Amino acid sequence: MLLHLRDRTLELTPGRPALMGIVNASPESFSDGGLYSSVETQVRAALEQVAAGAALVDVGGESGVTNAAPLMPDEEIGRVVPLVRALVDEGVIVSVDTWKPAVASAVLEAGAHLINDVSGLRDVGLASVCAAHGAGLVLMHTRAEPKHKDFPPYDDVVADVRSFLWERVEVALSNGVKRESLVIDPGPDFAKTPAQTVTVLRHLEGLREFGLPILAAVSRKDFVGALTERRPKNRLAGTLAAVGYGVAHGASLLRVHDVAEVADYLTVRAALEGDAPVPEDLMLDVSLRREPTVTS
Repeated sequence: MLLHLRDRTLELTPGRPALMGIVNASPESFSDGGLYSSVETQVRAALEQVAAGAALVDVGGESGVTNAAPLMPDEEIGRVVPLVRALVDEGVIVSVDTWKPAVASAVLEAGAHLINDVSGLRDVGLASVCAAHGAGLVLMHTRAEPKHKDFPPYDDVVADVRSFLWERVEVALSNGVKRESLVIDPGPDFAKTPAQTVTVLRHLEGLREFGLPILAAVSRKDFVGALTERRPKNRLAGTLAAVGYGVAHGASLLRVHDVAEVADYLTVRAALEGDAPVPEDLMLDVSLRREPTVTS
């Protein structure tokens, strides 16, 4: 499967999903708020993720946390456009997490390749902006307004995810986005309790019927924390379990905080599953056999 993102193309291979790194330029982020306080540190973090195996980097200027009012578009633009320009200059494929057409227009003018819309295309103008630039668009399931932690009642949450995404795909196509530039995301934790998120992910394979890349954004999510009773930065093991399940059931893109660790996991998994060749002369470099001796 090929994903077309303006002048760039991602080849998505079964069993070896592409990794989407995460760099937040939002001090209120739930997982790494304030960790990267300057464009220089943000660029450095993004390039480290690319070196570790990220095929693209998702830039966020506004957290989804619900205890803060939405940013005005100009403030969000000021946070993300300098980072987008710097990463594009470095040859990085850049995604931007935004639901505002004005922000999308600004970052696409700056060279971004993909818009990761966590609003479920609440403003269809976002699709038109992506279409005008030939950019990619992630369509995510949610029934909540942006920055609202709502849990609406569902007769059948799995059926709701499918019907919502089918409708959003049609809206995106009718507004000019190319099918080969669309990605679908079942929206773990968005307008879903942890239990509902687990139910949706148990049926992830059913989304293959769309014939579109499936994004699994499971890294450090609430459902992982609820199951393991751990804070965000201590959810790596739970995240890897969710990643493994996602890979086995159709995910072709993974949005992750811990790129190096997930890349290592996928390397070993692919070898054991027979999805990647293992040279007959494979040996461990002697320098990696044991930890260096610590001397006082």
